[in-house]
Amino acid sequence: MDDPVLELRGLCRNFGALKATDNVSLTLRRGEIHALIGPNGAGKTTLMGLISGRIAPEAGSVWLAGQNITGLSVAQRARLGLARSFQVSSLIPEYSALRNVMLALQAKQGHSYRFLRPVALDRGLQSAARDMLARVGLVPRASVAAAFLSHGERRLLEIAVALALNPQCFLLDEPMAGLGAEGTARLVTFLQELKQQAPILLVEHDMDAVFRLADRISVLVYGCVIATGTVAEIRANPAVRAAYLGEEPAT
Repeated sequence: MDDPVLELRGLCRNFGALKATDNVSLTLRRGEIHALIGPNGAGKTTLMGLISGRIAPEAGSVWLAGQNITGLSVAQRARLGLARSFQVSSLIPEYSALRNVMLALQAKQGHSYRFLRPVALDRGLQSAARDMLARVGLVPRASVAAAFLSHGERRLLEIAVALALNPQCFLLDEPMAGLGAEGTARLVTFLQELKQQAPILLVEHDMDAVFRLADRISVLVYGCVIATGTVAEIRANPAVRAAYLGEEPAT
C-alpha cells in the first residue's frame, strides 16, 4: 500500500485543564476522502489548526508526503501542498472571485508579492483562473468581489483558490455550509472527482453528505479518536452510536 499523503502521529494539545487533542493519530491515503466527525466541542477545530500550522502541538507530529512538517508555518505548509479551505480571511474581500484565484496562481508560480502588477491584463492567468472557477461553478460570479458573495459561494471560492495551488491534499472544513440542497449535491459530485487529484480530509456536519462521500471516517470525542473505519463500520459501531449518533447501546 502507498505511504499516506498526510499522517498525524500522537498529536496532543491542551488548553489549561482541557485536553482538546489527546494523542490523535490518523492517515490520509491517496484517492480517498477521510471524514472527521464528532459532536460540538470534540476538538475538530483544534485538530485542523494543528494540521494547518495555526496551532502548535505540545506533543506528536504532522507528516506530509513523508516529510515532518510539524515545525513549519502555515505558509510553508501551503507551499509544500497542504491546501486549506476553511479560512474565509484567506480571501481578499475587495478583490473579485477571478482575481482571488489569479493571485493564488501567481503565488504558486513564486510571485506572491506582485500585487501591483496589472493582473487583469495577464490572459494566461485569467484563463487558468476561469478554469478553476468553472470547476466549482462560479464563472457567472467571476467579477463579483469576494465580500459580496454568499457564504456558500465563498466556500466554493476557497476551494477554487486551493485548486490553484495544485496541492498534495486538501483540508476542507464544512464545505457544505450555506450551499442548500442543489449546491450540496453539486459539491458532493465535484468532491468525488476531486479526490482523484488529491485526497481530502473533510470536516462536515452534514451526515448525509459524509456517508455519501467518505471512504473512511474517524470519530472524535473529547479530543480522542474513538473509532476509524468505513461508513458501514462506523454506522454499526455501538460506541459511535452512543457518543455521536445519539443512540443508546443495546442491552
